[in-house]
Amino acid sequence: MKGKYSDRFIVLVLDNGRIHHANMVQAFLDGEEGSASHFNFLPPYSPHLNPIERLWKWLKDEVIANVLHKDQNDIAQSITRFEQYVLQHADEVLRRVGCAVVNQRLGCQFRCIQKDF
Repeated sequence: MKGKYSDRFIVLVLDNGRIHHANMVQAFLDGEEGSASHFNFLPPYSPHLNPIERLWKWLKDEVIANVLHKDQNDIAQSITRFEQYVLQHADEVLRRVGCAVVNQRLGCQFRCIQKDF
């Protein structure tokens, strides 16, 4: 295999969004680059299997729900504060999205656990 990813095996989990079924994406998946890859499609509408959905829910609960913003700039500032908090509290982010750190020494190694939200 001569492609850009020839020295790697890639496992990619796709959330079944419309873009994942576009001709250009399907050509990649079926082509030489995709031959060293394994693709798992999540079932339709499965937010419980997609950790980013939990982060979006947390953002909505903190920034939008039961909050009266005076203008668009106030909303933007609230989102920025949330982003800064998230960047400074990685352990809480992993916990809230249903993930647990496997090896603290490596830092970036984590696994996702099933958790309803």
